[in-house]
Amino acid sequence: MKANAPKRKVFQDALDLLTEDMAVEEAVAQNKIMMLPIEKIKPFHDHPFRLYEGERLEDMVESIREHGILNPVIVRVEKNGYEMLAGHNRANAARLAGLKEIPAIVKDGLSEEDAYVYVIEINLVQRSFADLLPSEKAAVLTERYEKISSQGKRNDILCEIAALEDMSGTCGHDVHKSQRSRDGLGDEYGMTGRNIARYMRLDKLIPEFKAAVDTGALPLVAAVDLSYLSDEEQKLIHRTSEAEGRKIQAKQAAGFRKLAGKITKENAEEAFRQEPKKQKAMVSVKLSAETFRRYFSDTAAADVPGVLEKALEQYFRERTENVS
Repeated sequence: MKANAPKRKVFQDALDLLTEDMAVEEAVAQNKIMMLPIEKIKPFHDHPFRLYEGERLEDMVESIREHGILNPVIVRVEKNGYEMLAGHNRANAARLAGLKEIPAIVKDGLSEEDAYVYVIEINLVQRSFADLLPSEKAAVLTERYEKISSQGKRNDILCEIAALEDMSGTCGHDVHKSQRSRDGLGDEYGMTGRNIARYMRLDKLIPEFKAAVDTGALPLVAAVDLSYLSDEEQKLIHRTSEAEGRKIQAKQAAGFRKLAGKITKENAEEAFRQEPKKQKAMVSVKLSAETFRRYFSDTAAADVPGVLEKALEQYFRERTENVS
């Protein structure tokens, strides 16, 4: 962390409002808060978000060392302990800060759907949708569109989250509107309905393919085709691509989709061996994270070079015209 960087009081607003805001007091009053050993809390079994790293994590660790955890995490009871719903980063930072126990709101009897609402919506309170990785956007959009069966119950949970986390005095996230269609979600997030559908397909990928999409190693269009395969077939293709030392191309993924339900080790290997490896000269160009988010937050990684090429062509064409 930079020495001259302003210290972020990560949950200072939460501390102030927990003592002043009646909505927060009511939300806390209806929940049971306990000090729990960190080692007794397991991560959520289907947690789709990456933990903080670098300076953001360092700031949180420093804040916890100085102030403690000002806002409780939210857990649910499981057979041999507790499962984290909201607060994975707080728990991780607390562990790094040397804490053995953390304050937690304990939930019991939650359905899988309700538990997932806590996991997704708390992260949206704390992060911008534009800052999320493709697999994280997929999880958010899928939860918003498919995984909540009762809109009324969802509203109740979001109002509680607003009180405990966002502290805005409102229920947040348009909780009084009906469940949106894909086009409606697109309006909210600045995406087309078609793109919403493509991102939602990513949520059906195995973890290895989700990670590959996030790093740009797997094109979005190829990932969508692979998402129509069973987990077993996806794992087989992933193992084969690793063994062959080949990346999965869009054409190959489309071929695999046509073979859905009939993919074997033999035809997977054949697909990767049909085309020879191509050596392509590459030059790395670095962009700041802010610039990348501003212009490419909703662009598939495979499409970024083409966009840059067109922008450069226009730039040099205009510069030539100005010189003439």
